[in-house]
Amino acid sequence: MDRYIYKDGKKMRYGYTTGSCATAAAKAAARMLVNREKLEYITIDTSKGWKLNLELEDIVLNEEYVQCSVKKDAGDDPDITDGIKIFAKVERTSEKGIDITGGEGIGIVTKKGLAVDIGKYAINPTPRRTIEEEVKSEIPLDWGIKVTIFSPEGVEIGKKTFNPLLGIEGGISIIGTTGIVEPMSEEAFKDSLAIEVSVKKEEGIRKLILSPGNYGRDFSKSMGLDTNYLIKTSNFIGFMLDKIKEYGIKEILWVGHIGKMIKVAAGIFHTHSRISDARMETLSAYSALLGADIDLIENIMKSNTTEEAIEYIKDWDREKEFFELIAGRISDRCNRRLNNSVRVGTIIFSQQYGVLGKCNNADDMMRGFKLE
Repeated sequence: MDRYIYKDGKKMRYGYTTGSCATAAAKAAARMLVNREKLEYITIDTSKGWKLNLELEDIVLNEEYVQCSVKKDAGDDPDITDGIKIFAKVERTSEKGIDITGGEGIGIVTKKGLAVDIGKYAINPTPRRTIEEEVKSEIPLDWGIKVTIFSPEGVEIGKKTFNPLLGIEGGISIIGTTGIVEPMSEEAFKDSLAIEVSVKKEEGIRKLILSPGNYGRDFSKSMGLDTNYLIKTSNFIGFMLDKIKEYGIKEILWVGHIGKMIKVAAGIFHTHSRISDARMETLSAYSALLGADIDLIENIMKSNTTEEAIEYIKDWDREKEFFELIAGRISDRCNRRLNNSVRVGTIIFSQQYGVLGKCNNADDMMRGFKLE
């Protein structure tokens, strides 16, 4: 992939995700199934808005099915799946429509709280959507198609990822929200984030929406907030708060998924799972503070993800008070870091349930970020 970004004075090359590999392989196999001619390359669109022209390998074209592979290229990003081959097998079925499933080397979800249901292959929603869209564009309207995504190397590589801890067994995940891998080293990435704050300041902006990642950005859009004010902080919460204070920003509104933001409620300001993970402990402690019974506390502690824990908390009669307490605590922790020099608001949300809680400042601050 011939696109680059400069970070910390270094020229670093972008890559593409396993989701893009699966989409490209599936689209190519579908086209070959229809046209009965082998291809060398295929072009796909990505959610980032970039087109990718990817090389095809391991082509099998016969009367029953077509399959091929695309090799993952992570660019200059350190990525354990770099170089892995993602295969797609496409075959006709008797029922109209597109059925997408997994095969060897693609993990199966075994625990609650992930973006994919238990028992399903770990092909995340965005890649699943792009696979379906690209395959649909290649086949006649009345065709039925089965797409099987697999990666034999994924069996061993999956063991070296966080998948087993998350409850994804037997392989890798097919992931990617933009289809593109942005290369990063921690210091270079932090420097680029600081530059974003500096640029906003030079534009005369003194209030910001902050979110750890793409989920918060997308959720901000869904609430009608002006994302021209938004900066993604990644895991570097404390670093970004320090830069907010340094550059004289006066207001920040956090819009973040509970899975990241609950760590801030515990005073954790670097939220990468390799650095810190006290999500269930923190949720349990706050539930105990409000008088939760032992069964609820135990269910929270045993949960695999915060999304699963929320399923138990939702049945509690103090659920609203609980999430408001957490949102307020996040703002308090940030205020302490900022020496109360910046007005802070917090909105926490869940992928399944939407807004969970807001601190006292949040509604008023939201009005200041609404699109006209």
